[in-house]
Amino acid sequence: MPEQAPRPPLMDHIESDITIVGAGFSGLWTAYYIKHLNPDARVVMVEAEVAGAGASSRNGGWASALLPVTWETIEQRYGRDATLAYQQAADDNLTVIREVLREEGIDADLAADGYLRVATDQAQLAKLRAELDNARSWNRTEHDAQWLSAEETKARINGPDFLGGMFIPHCMALNPAKLVRGLAAAVEGLGVTIYEQSFVSSIRDGIVYTDQGRVNSGLVVLAVEGYASQVEGFRRLRLPVHSTMVATEPLSAELWDELGWRQRSTINDLRRHLFYAQRTVDGRIAFGGRGAPYKFASQVELNRSDAIDVSRIVEEVLYEVFPMLQGTEISHRWSGVLGVPRDWMPSVQINRADKLALIGGYSGDGVALTHMAGRTLAHLITGVPSPLTALPLVGHSSPTWEPEPLRVMGVRLTERLARHADGVERHTGKPSWSGKVFSKLSGH
Repeated sequence: MPEQAPRPPLMDHIESDITIVGAGFSGLWTAYYIKHLNPDARVVMVEAEVAGAGASSRNGGWASALLPVTWETIEQRYGRDATLAYQQAADDNLTVIREVLREEGIDADLAADGYLRVATDQAQLAKLRAELDNARSWNRTEHDAQWLSAEETKARINGPDFLGGMFIPHCMALNPAKLVRGLAAAVEGLGVTIYEQSFVSSIRDGIVYTDQGRVNSGLVVLAVEGYASQVEGFRRLRLPVHSTMVATEPLSAELWDELGWRQRSTINDLRRHLFYAQRTVDGRIAFGGRGAPYKFASQVELNRSDAIDVSRIVEEVLYEVFPMLQGTEISHRWSGVLGVPRDWMPSVQINRADKLALIGGYSGDGVALTHMAGRTLAHLITGVPSPLTALPLVGHSSPTWEPEPLRVMGVRLTERLARHADGVERHTGKPSWSGKVFSKLSGH
């Protein structure tokens, strides 16, 4: 997409009812619903770069009903009924997103063609069968998760190593950059002012201080996801994790026939160093993964060497999964910083005594969950009743990450364990000891 000129920065001392720090999906959806619930509210947004410059525009374009934590983990904390309500709200969330995009005239290249989860070795195949059995125990029917044989999987998307799959209809592919730009324009149309290129240096007692101005506000919403690690007082709130993406040049009709990828279903497998992919509306494959090294003290910027190395690894996985793409040029490369709380649980919190609300912690599932969280927080802020405010994400407080140097030591150890487990299981087809240790240390 072509670059847009930044909006003006905050250059003065102003007042607002609500100031939202961060103009990504979380902040934009919160602003959108606040103005729908209370049109008279004075809402200001303050963004360090431009709207959506972080993970909101730099991701794989999946809007899914996936939750970052297991149903069992949520049940342990909040009970079975609350867990089922949480998942149903996530399913329904996709319908609401589609309705909003239609009402606002936002063209985000949306395709509601579901999600294909594939197994590429015997260990993954066993895990996938166990996932389906577990889904059935949580009332997920054929309409929510459907088992596919190897032949049925390859009939949808033809990967030579695909041994089986599970099709989940609750997922949409979209262009996140188009969505975030359209949403920013929509909230401006509702009367929200967005100040860009305005780095927030501190937040104290409802006052947001930037490089050249400040906002005196009745309530401040911190909506910076992985960038919370850069904000004083919140440095251990979330771990910044890089999602690295590559996109191929437009593929030929012959290649698409060989791939058999006729719809725009998203796809990934069960490896711990994730890959995730979609077919774009202009005929490319956008393919992403994790694996960027964690930086001491939760720094968010990758140096050029690390960025190139990780991009090459993602490219190698692309050709491993789809060997028929060997020789296809990579036309685009990018990376975005997502935020992972210590227990992987998203949350919205509001503390009126401190004039502060927090939102985030989606662990890579934020394209859709930001909408549900922002809508929920808007109801909490305005006091307009909604069943959303009874969901487990409301008021949840995650433990903070360990202080340095324990944090860097622990994260790098889990990174090595993930690589080892994926390699061992791919070659042996059996679960690995390193995979078990990884799950225990990471809490995921």
